[in-house]
Amino acid sequence: MNPFSYVRPNSLKAAIEAMARDHSARFIAGGTNLLDLMKNGVALPEKLIDINQLPLREIRQDGNTLHIGALVLNSDLAAHDLVKTQHPLLSEALLAGASQQLRNMATVGGNMMQRTRCSYFYDTSMPCNKRQPNSGCGATGGINRMHAIFGASDNCIAVHPSDMCVALAALDATVLVAGPKGERRIPFTDFHRLPGNTPQLDNNLAKNELITAVEIPPHPFTKHTCYLKVRDRASYAFALVSVAVAMDISDNVIRNVRIAMGGVAHKPWRLPDAEKALTGKTPTSDNFRLAANIAIQGAKTYAHNGFKKELAFNSIQTALLKAATA
Repeated sequence: MNPFSYVRPNSLKAAIEAMARDHSARFIAGGTNLLDLMKNGVALPEKLIDINQLPLREIRQDGNTLHIGALVLNSDLAAHDLVKTQHPLLSEALLAGASQQLRNMATVGGNMMQRTRCSYFYDTSMPCNKRQPNSGCGATGGINRMHAIFGASDNCIAVHPSDMCVALAALDATVLVAGPKGERRIPFTDFHRLPGNTPQLDNNLAKNELITAVEIPPHPFTKHTCYLKVRDRASYAFALVSVAVAMDISDNVIRNVRIAMGGVAHKPWRLPDAEKALTGKTPTSDNFRLAANIAIQGAKTYAHNGFKKELAFNSIQTALLKAATA
């Protein structure tokens, strides 16, 4: 590993100032992704800024809004009573992600910041525009079974690996960040980026900004939810396709619905057109099939991931049916 220095600030202000002083510095909390990147030579920070002493571990109710500190562990969040009762979709998604050991280390902010698991990104002998801009994308003409079918560009077809983020996108969460210019709020669906011409940029954090919390607004999705994750094996594995569904059903009518997907794009992939198609309709298999058809419009597959389009179509229908009957 590349030599690096280590600091452990005890205030948010000190952490941000430490980052501003060193362009190559990186924040570290659980380190479940960053350490892998360092060991593989993908990330070469000259300084690690350990933020574990910052007061960002609180889960609290602010009025009807759930406030989740950036340093809350994935395992603690999944098990919290407020999450299980008010936001069960988030708990389902967290429990579908990683292994118990990793959930015991991974933080909410770190989960949001994790980078793609594309093998070409991790292999420093291969071209990768995300790792080294303008070097090419090895995946477009290579083994691309795990790769994107939505929102990709010629520069990058990698997918975002998080399960938690798919649920937060569906629940219209907001990201709270702090930096040298103060604090700001970013809608969760705007936090992560599509690759476009700058695949090296995973998100819309400004320079030296730090995630401090995530907030979930009140919603009626406490019963009819489903997080469906399709993967190569039932144990620890990233999603080929995942679907997060939350529905509000009364008098056999879908009053409101949220749908997002994982494993299919460079960011959690929200399905607003499918949501609109279902709102005001009855929760039937025919309507779920119609919504799934709408959802897969525009999908673009590559040499090895053509199966993902049909898998997405079937997974959306299955998740909708499971949520409706929950």
